[in-house]
Amino acid sequence: MHRLICCGEIRAGARRLASNCFSPSSSFTRSLHSPPFATIAVEEISGSHPAEVHNLVQGDWKASANSNWVPDPLNGEPFIKVANVQEAEIKPFVESLSKCPKYGLHNPLRGQERYLLLGDVSTKAAHMLAQPEVADFFARLIQRVSPKSYKQALGEVHITQKFLENFSGDQVRFLARSFAVPGNHLGQQSYGYRWPYGPVAIIAPFNYPLEIPLLQLMGALYMGNKPTLKVDSKVSIVMEQMLRLLHYCELPKEDVDFINSDGVTMNKFLLEVKPKMTLFTGSSRVAEKLAADLKGRIRLEDAGFDWKILGPDVQKVDYVAWVCDQDAYACSGQKCSAQSILFMHENWVSSELIPKMQSLAERRKLEDLTIGPVLTVTTESMLEHIDKLLGIPGSKLLFGGEALENHSIPKIYGALKPTALFIPLTEMLKSNNFDLVTKEIFGPFQIVTDYKQDQLMMVLDACERMHSHLTAAVVSNDPLFLQEVLGKSVNGTTYAGIRARTTGAPQNHWFGPAGDPRCAGIGTPEAIKLVWSCHREIIYDIGPLPQHWEIPSAT
Repeated sequence: MHRLICCGEIRAGARRLASNCFSPSSSFTRSLHSPPFATIAVEEISGSHPAEVHNLVQGDWKASANSNWVPDPLNGEPFIKVANVQEAEIKPFVESLSKCPKYGLHNPLRGQERYLLLGDVSTKAAHMLAQPEVADFFARLIQRVSPKSYKQALGEVHITQKFLENFSGDQVRFLARSFAVPGNHLGQQSYGYRWPYGPVAIIAPFNYPLEIPLLQLMGALYMGNKPTLKVDSKVSIVMEQMLRLLHYCELPKEDVDFINSDGVTMNKFLLEVKPKMTLFTGSSRVAEKLAADLKGRIRLEDAGFDWKILGPDVQKVDYVAWVCDQDAYACSGQKCSAQSILFMHENWVSSELIPKMQSLAERRKLEDLTIGPVLTVTTESMLEHIDKLLGIPGSKLLFGGEALENHSIPKIYGALKPTALFIPLTEMLKSNNFDLVTKEIFGPFQIVTDYKQDQLMMVLDACERMHSHLTAAVVSNDPLFLQEVLGKSVNGTTYAGIRARTTGAPQNHWFGPAGDPRCAGIGTPEAIKLVWSCHREIIYDIGPLPQHWEIPSAT
């Protein structure tokens, strides 16, 4: 696996770290030029050589009258100029999406050749992303705007490539497989179809700038929809380049619109164009607002305060500690699936788990981006939250709790050492503490508590009271314990067994929340069909009429 090349001292070399520290060791000879679809050179993006992001509407790449400058997350220099559509400029986007009929760009009875076209596009795009120089291009670009280790960034590219591979060839049309049921008489038969919504919208977050928007975008296209895509402007350059790759692989340019704007303008666009379905991935607060504004025509993959329960069978302590470290602190904790709270059975308390977790957390460093900028929570806000939690009786700081040192990360972002706080279970469950303890901090931060054998129901009560039910882990090989916890919990993606984790979902299983009819999934055929199509029943009744049929009496 490729590793980052260290760029020297952080304080003295912040500029070089931001521009030159995103190259893996040379297990292959990287081309001196960008891939053929690319309009940028990743290694050149800097304050002195800024990149630019355009919109795509009605098949044309266009700038906007206004633009925003994205600050380099490692040194604060303005280094990417992003088109910023204003409310007065949304008309072309509204017109473009409004042209798509409710029956979609294709469906099982119309435009069937597009299923084959999209299968071919997926084949070509998967082949492109499998090329080392293209995978490296996207991994380094991801690092540039959403700093994470090279291995984490490359993993995101790999999952995206495997997803495209999974839906190559005939697999797209298999998504639209229908069924038939015999009718009541000769000539009658009912057919169930997966039907597109037509005009749709996708709003994607910053933390997975390639994987989340690309998987949802392709799912929308596969089922026959026309999407307008908005990605967080801090990272939208990644999807801009991916769209150019898809065009290079012969995706029609008119199939997708790509808009860069602030939230207010995007909200106005949605209210004006009234898409038949909107997929939103992001904060619960915004999700609830959109659900009301769009009158429920929405699917949500919102935030999660994700829990992990360690069962009574203590084993493989080194491995469990490593998984806990990865779950809580990889990508600086900026995963919607990140481990937010760890419930330890009393048998684990006397183990070396916590010291081992601390040792693993303390080896993370900014030089290789195993810890880095937090893009949605400031250092000050995280430290204030820690202080509030330490006011709870019996609470204590296990490790971390301090700002990162010797860096040039701008103050609008956060920079915190990997942190864990212990909160007694009985205190956490008190009504005046529970909301504070279970507040999601989208950074390198977790709560740790322990429970006795007879307190398992208290743990399950805590899980029941949480509002978001995205991922969870039950770390145990005790089948009766697993049965008890799994049968009394609801999280949509739950790992069970001694190797259980909360993060690192691949493309081969459902990833998404549960417990809400608006829940969205990602990755699998079931997720694509659920999110991006609805059921349509067509009942054919072609006769013939019975011999000697006459008009019956009125009923």
